Amino acid sequence: MIPSIEALRQRDGVRALESRYGAEATVKALRAGAERLRARIGAGEHLAQPAEAIETLAGDALTRRSRGSLRPVINATGVVLHTNLGRAPLADVAIARVSAVAAGYSNLEYDLELGARGSRTVHAESLLTSITSAEAAVVVNNNAAAALLILSGIAAGRDVVISRGELVEIGGGFRVPDIMRLSGAVLREVGTTNRTRVTDYTAAVSPATAMFLRVHPSNFRIEGFTERPSLAQLVGIARAMHVPVVEDIGSGCLLDDIRGEPSVQASIAAGVDLVCFSGDKLLGGPQAGIIVGRQALIARLRSHPLMRAIRADKVTFALLEATLAEYASGHAAHTVPVQRMLHAGADEIEARAQAVADQLTSAGWRVSLMSGSSAVGGGSAPGLELATVLVALERDGQSATDTARWLRSLDPPVIARIEHDRVLLDLRTVLPGQDDLLVSLLAHDS
Repeated sequence: MIPSIEALRQRDGVRALESRYGAEATVKALRAGAERLRARIGAGEHLAQPAEAIETLAGDALTRRSRGSLRPVINATGVVLHTNLGRAPLADVAIARVSAVAAGYSNLEYDLELGARGSRTVHAESLLTSITSAEAAVVVNNNAAAALLILSGIAAGRDVVISRGELVEIGGGFRVPDIMRLSGAVLREVGTTNRTRVTDYTAAVSPATAMFLRVHPSNFRIEGFTERPSLAQLVGIARAMHVPVVEDIGSGCLLDDIRGEPSVQASIAAGVDLVCFSGDKLLGGPQAGIIVGRQALIARLRSHPLMRAIRADKVTFALLEATLAEYASGHAAHTVPVQRMLHAGADEIEARAQAVADQLTSAGWRVSLMSGSSAVGGGSAPGLELATVLVALERDGQSATDTARWLRSLDPPVIARIEHDRVLLDLRTVLPGQDDLLVSLLAHDS
């Protein structure tokens, strides 16, 4: 017999649920649990302890609801900037910084020297200009917004000259031509998909020309019969024709040692007038759109009406400034997780993989190590493979698909990859402090 809701509320466990989640939510969960139990009994299932079963169902439902849909996971895919898994994990110093800033009030829009209202657009600027040697900088909420702001603020109603081979589409269906139309800028395609020359740009210049736009093809490569002006060549003709050059380099590389990825510093040094890039890709910080470049152009963007709609908040600024400070001090390669992962050698990963494999073997798993490659991901450095050592897992009587699904059911979920019907763990993207947790999860439930 199923007890009444009031009878269930007298149980110590249910009282604990009410204390934690509130009476109203608990009663709703109890009713839902009772309905599920009636259905099971109606289907012929015998339950010796219906009250205990309802309490368990209610507790599980309340726990799931309070946990929310956004959960931390262990990324064992080997994709460093995994867009589906939140891209860049943040540095410890960034987490500490945002905790200090977000826990109370801050000077987000307050000038401490003048004792009057200030502007949030100045935050992170000194660090960005120091690192990149740009004259000025401004931060918005993502790089698509940064591109939209630049086009709206400088090129609305005028021509933007861009190579046909750079009219890219990135994840989520975001296309450069679409954002240009939204901004009010007029697209002027030059060259062909695989070959664009300096003369193609000069031939397109007219009194209506607002800028040359250069877009880094961060998520694809065109090889073979190709041609593209160097950045120096493009800047040179732009200067001669009094046309600003804007470059969207997307990934936001601040170190010069990632093959195929241009650094922000190199673009500024080449004379590009404005450079925009993401904060949560190779930079390894929070989601943000960062624009650096000429003081006069940045000032126009700061005062544009669109700025308020796409501005960054105090959490973003706190995380970004703390991350940038690691670059300024020369520590980023070791303290910013994305950079640490990218610079980790196969020997280092093999040592960790062997330790994990030994423990999982002792727990009853069939485990082997194999050579493989990690990926940068996040639309960055396409084709760049990072040598790694993979942990291959097998469970008796279970397919690779079933094992991967089981891994995702853990708390926290473990996201692996499947290749040739084998479940593979790549510890490059497992945070070093998570190795023991990973072993504990798999050993406990094996």
